[in-house]
Parts: sequence; structure tokens; C-alpha cells
Amino acid sequence: MSEVDELVDKLLQELRRGTITIGVLSQLDEPQYGYSLVSILSEKGMPVEPGTLYPLLRRLEKQGLLESKWDTNEGRPRKYYLVSRKGKEVFAQLKNEWKSIVGNMEGLFRENG
Repeated sequence: MSEVDELVDKLLQELRRGTITIGVLSQLDEPQYGYSLVSILSEKGMPVEPGTLYPLLRRLEKQGLLESKWDTNEGRPRKYYLVSRKGKEVFAQLKNEWKSIVGNMEGLFRENG
């Protein structure tokens, strides 16, 4: 891998960190457990490794953006996550900011060809 490729890879990792949070919040209007969320995000073009997702889910829950509940009815207990009221408010603001950033970046790209 060239020096440029390595640099681009690191910058893409930085860029993806924030977008994963927005992506996760966008998909939790209905309860999902971790692996189902990995599958949903991947199907929608945002692949996330379980080792990245699970710590993020715990952090978002600790921040009060997600609620969780264990389901022990099936053979294997699963922890289901759902966006909280606070999480919905935060997501709405992040989504608006994201749209603004995308619009501004598209303007910059048009100016610079």
C-alpha cells in the first residue's frame, strides 16, 4: 500500500466515525439487536464491524441516546436497542447539520471542479 493510500485510508476512518453514529441512530426507530443492526447497515451500504458497533451502542446508551431491553424468550438472550426521546432530538439535529454539510461540500466541489 502506498503512502497516499495509507493516508486516504486513515482519513476515511476518521470521516466514517461520525457517520456511523448518525447511521445507527437513523435505524433504531424499531428495536434491533446488534447483529441485526450490522446486517441492516451493511445492506444499506454502510458496513460496520461488530467490534466497532457494540462499543458505539454501549456509549450511545450511556449518553442516554438509546434505550435497551433484554429479550430472553428465544434460545439466546439478545439485547435490543431503541432510540430514546433524547436520541430522536439529537438525531434530528445531526441530520439537519449533515444535510447542511453535504450541501456546502457540493457547493465547494462545484466551484473547484
